[in-house]
Amino acid sequence: MNLIELDGALRKLRLSGMAATLDARLRQAQSEKQRPIDLVSALVGDELIRRQDRLITRRLQQARFRDAERSLDSFDLDFNKKMNRALIHELATARFVAQREHVLFLGPPGTGKSHLAQALGRAAILQGHRVLYREAHVLLEELADATLDGTRKGFFAELTTVPLLIIDDLGMRKLPHTAAEDLLEIVMRRYERASTRLTSNRPVDDWGKLLGDTAAVTALLDRLLHHAHVLKCGPRSWRTKVHPDLRPEEAAK
Repeated sequence: MNLIELDGALRKLRLSGMAATLDARLRQAQSEKQRPIDLVSALVGDELIRRQDRLITRRLQQARFRDAERSLDSFDLDFNKKMNRALIHELATARFVAQREHVLFLGPPGTGKSHLAQALGRAAILQGHRVLYREAHVLLEELADATLDGTRKGFFAELTTVPLLIIDDLGMRKLPHTAAEDLLEIVMRRYERASTRLTSNRPVDDWGKLLGDTAAVTALLDRLLHHAHVLKCGPRSWRTKVHPDLRPEEAAK
């Protein structure tokens, strides 16, 4: 079997990582007089790297982040110095996912909640976890659509099994009258089975009024805050950072 035939055979076996580096690895082995086992090890390593890269790419696409390029490296931890850095770095390890713990990000608009939620979601994917991201209003719209077309059971099966569900921007938009019950059902199904991260610009004391069902919200928070990490974001807004004339303290002068 010549090089071209070997390349074709590897691709038929779906070993494209090996095929892509075969010629270079053979040349390296000849020039460095490598042992056969070293050549094989290098090719297997190339294949594993290719598969891992493809898996990460697929999971990033499946997560459906609103801003897929958000990362922890691009988050300025010095902007709001009172934010709990130790907690942020702990969440970046994704240990909370393995431990099936919940995470709640609270703070005014523009304080980096969504950035952090997506960046830490990306970090969880890089460490081998599946992640699903939805803005709160989008998630509830999808649930309503699933209810109408008879796929609610399958939709909930996906929500229940994904290791990390990120529900972003609760309180940013008006929600349907069933929001409290729907969110409670989601949290109940995931309680002590999988991790949920939720961000909101409203303090939890306002959620009863926000969602219009105090009893359901009480039950939701009871489960969400059990085994939970709470991060207070802010108080300064990133958006007014670039417009100092819009800051409250500047306007008061």
